[in-house]
Amino acid sequence: MNKRLLALLSVLVLASMVLAACGTPAPVATEAPVVTEAPVATEAPVSMGTIKIATQSPLSGGQSLLGVAIKQGAELALEQLGGDLAAMGYDVQLAPYDDQATPDVGVANAKNIVADSEILCGVGHLNSGVMIPSSEEYHTAGLAFISPANTNPVVTTRGYLEVNRIVGRDDVQAPAAEEYAFSTLGAKSVFIIHDKTAYGQGVAEFFRVAAEEDGITVVDFVGTEETANFDAIIAPLVASTPDVVFFAGIYNQAGVFFKQAREAGFEGTFLGTDGMDSSDLADLAGDALTTGGGMAYTTVAGPASAYPSAAQFVEDYTAKYGAAPEAYASQGYDAMGVCLASIKAAAEAAGGTPTRAQVAEAIRAISYEGLTSTIAFDDIGDLPFAKYFIIKVNATSKDTWGTNEIIASFDLPSPGK
Repeated sequence: MNKRLLALLSVLVLASMVLAACGTPAPVATEAPVVTEAPVATEAPVSMGTIKIATQSPLSGGQSLLGVAIKQGAELALEQLGGDLAAMGYDVQLAPYDDQATPDVGVANAKNIVADSEILCGVGHLNSGVMIPSSEEYHTAGLAFISPANTNPVVTTRGYLEVNRIVGRDDVQAPAAEEYAFSTLGAKSVFIIHDKTAYGQGVAEFFRVAAEEDGITVVDFVGTEETANFDAIIAPLVASTPDVVFFAGIYNQAGVFFKQAREAGFEGTFLGTDGMDSSDLADLAGDALTTGGGMAYTTVAGPASAYPSAAQFVEDYTAKYGAAPEAYASQGYDAMGVCLASIKAAAEAAGGTPTRAQVAEAIRAISYEGLTSTIAFDDIGDLPFAKYFIIKVNATSKDTWGTNEIIASFDLPSPGK
């Protein structure tokens, strides 16, 4: 190849390279763009403000096991059932108060509760002796409370619109305990002791009347606030050898008494009512509950396992709080459920945040499917029919409380006023 031809070819190659570098590149095939729909905007509910629901029960002290169970049951219900009110735009909050099982503290708390205008309903108390004076404050302020535990008849027989309960009454419960002593145990004599509270003394009086009607000899009828040394009571008790000791009070006092009485030689049967229904009783009394004539008690609140609808509640409660629910936890849940449903109904009827009076009226009009029963109230705030249980104690420690046995249950009508 001559030099002239070689130079020409070099120029042509160089030109083609320049054209390739400066020219428009061939189009590159691409996939069609993916068209996505814009997310549908969901409007948040218009804020309707804050609604609070109070609880009052002993959160500290010797009776706190049951008081905390009430608060935790209510707390779980708010968490699980508060969605309807949240969807309406309300920020629903729990306002827990510790009444320490003491009337003066309960009343002081009640004054603070009614002063908070955002509180539209309440759950409590554990003790009738705390509920009765505290509810005077609720009544004056028009604030409805639903009791998961109070059994003294006076709680409702005053006829206050604001006071309701979802358990039975002592003027039914105590005669049921007496009937068990008379018919099942065949008791011919009884020693009655009470704790001088509205609850304990009331239960004791109802039991005494029923015992006297059936011809059971009441060996003694004693009230005491003692919590540590019962020698002055136990000495005459053991000397009189009654068939039954009926203790009308709360487990933290009774457990100590039962242990000392058994150690002093009492061989009969211990009998009580729903104030005995706590696993702490077994830790305090130990095998005093199962030796001799053993022990049984009546209660207006059976274990959660007694209610078919409560199985999921037991699972959820145990998962959340790390222990199985004590007595009144399921009633605390139901009382909160009634509050929530009634506030919702009142808000819908009012077209906005209801007044306390409207909530109180909605509670009296409600029919609510709870864990423990279908809840509706008569004209004084009682259940038209309430459930009662008789439980035989097999436990000798807190861990074995679940071995106790329901030996009878029955539904009985409210005595009314």
